[in-house]
Amino acid sequence: MGFARIEGFLAWEAEVAAAERDARAFAGQFPWLPAAERESLEQAYTADRLRYAEEVVDRAVERCRRLAARYRAECRRICTRWAALCLSVTLAAALFAVVPAALRG
Repeated sequence: MGFARIEGFLAWEAEVAAAERDARAFAGQFPWLPAAERESLEQAYTADRLRYAEEVVDRAVERCRRLAARYRAECRRICTRWAALCLSVTLAAALFAVVPAALRG
């Protein structure tokens, strides 16, 4: 779990850095804007991009949770079937061992 958190932190920091870099490049296309307005544009661009990235991450996390729940349910179903099969085979083997002895006696 610790490595996943570190990986998530590093991935998010990379996204923040990329958003800031892209925001500077975008705002740089408007050299006629005063510096304060370009900075405001950069901040708005960065905030919008990070909000979108957060939504993407939230959707991915929710999808992972749904898949994990589905896989757990499927695993329980398979384990139940396997246990029923093993019990059936065991009971059949016990019957085959007991019935011939009962018929002889």
